[in-house]
Amino acid sequence: MADIDNKDQAEMDPADMEDVEEVEEEETGEDENSKARQLTVQMMQNPQILAALQERLDGLNGSPSGYIESLPKVVKRRVNALKNLQVKCAHIEAKFYEEVHELERKYAALYQPLFDKRSDIVKAAYEPTDEECEWKADEEEELTVSKQEEMKEKAKLEEEKKDEEKEDPKGIPEFWLTVFKNVDLLSDMLQEHDEPILKHLQDIKVKFSDPGQPMSFTLEFHFEPNEFFTNAMLTKTYKMRSEPDENDPFSFDGPEIMCCTGCTIDWTKGKNVTLKTIKKKQKHKGRGTVRTVTKTVPNDSFFNFFTPPEVPENGELDEDSEAVLAADFEIGHFIRERIVPRAVLYFTGEAIEDDDDDTEVTVYCVQEGEEEADEENDPDYDPKVRPSLTTHIHTL
Repeated sequence: MADIDNKDQAEMDPADMEDVEEVEEEETGEDENSKARQLTVQMMQNPQILAALQERLDGLNGSPSGYIESLPKVVKRRVNALKNLQVKCAHIEAKFYEEVHELERKYAALYQPLFDKRSDIVKAAYEPTDEECEWKADEEEELTVSKQEEMKEKAKLEEEKKDEEKEDPKGIPEFWLTVFKNVDLLSDMLQEHDEPILKHLQDIKVKFSDPGQPMSFTLEFHFEPNEFFTNAMLTKTYKMRSEPDENDPFSFDGPEIMCCTGCTIDWTKGKNVTLKTIKKKQKHKGRGTVRTVTKTVPNDSFFNFFTPPEVPENGELDEDSEAVLAADFEIGHFIRERIVPRAVLYFTGEAIEDDDDDTEVTVYCVQEGEEEADEENDPDYDPKVRPSLTTHIHTL
């Protein structure tokens, strides 16, 4: 806005002066609002500020507002009655999940013949018929003519390569190893020295506890004879609880895994990938001589999955053990709920795309040096919608 000199101000009507002042105040207000918006955007793009804000929100979560304390005594009395009703709801919900577990057991028996046939095909115990192998692709999966020609050429080369080989592959080689490598949650556990062993994995089964027994499930890993260990099967059992905690009944949110037990792996001598040998040089303080000491120490491996930390009777664990068990429970649950029922789709990668589409966790932050999203060219961008700062993870 152009400046108004003193002469002009002297000649202006007092009412006009008020209008000028109002315009200046409006422009000042707009500038301040614009600066505030810019500052807010910058803050929301700073990961450190976001983390601090999330921590603040977590601290406020569940904090009393003071309203309940201000209620009359007679109203508080009625609120207590509502809480008692809520406890009874929690116990009914626990019974609901117990019946769900019974249904899982019932339908597991119906699924098992199909899973057994899957296993027979994978390990070449059964050759499917032409009718069983016929698969009609969806319209989205249909290939273009050029792609078909490319595939035909590739198939021809593979056929020629097969002719050079002495034997055709049997079953579906490396089926479960491929599944594991396709899933981030499992591939993070795999080490290079685990892969030759997992090539011998023929099947994974889920066994539920018998009727009337405490709620639990067991993962069975079936292996063909191999040079690494003598076990035909490795197991991992998860014990669950579906009842509200007497000390904190409102925290009940369905069955929770209480503990898990693995099994002893009978390793062939020199083949135990969960241990490694290191050599250290030690110098004698007095004589000054140097000697080499050999030590056996734990080694990163998928097969540590079968030796989880033991939960003491008092239930208290150190932070490292708690973190290991939390990850272990998540992996066990994922194998049971997703991997075993849908193994072929994780083998092909189709289930991974579905998981990406179904994800509920949104990570929102802009790392330093990253370019901001092109909001103007994004048809789905809505400036009124802000990303959520809270993340809800429900395991069971």
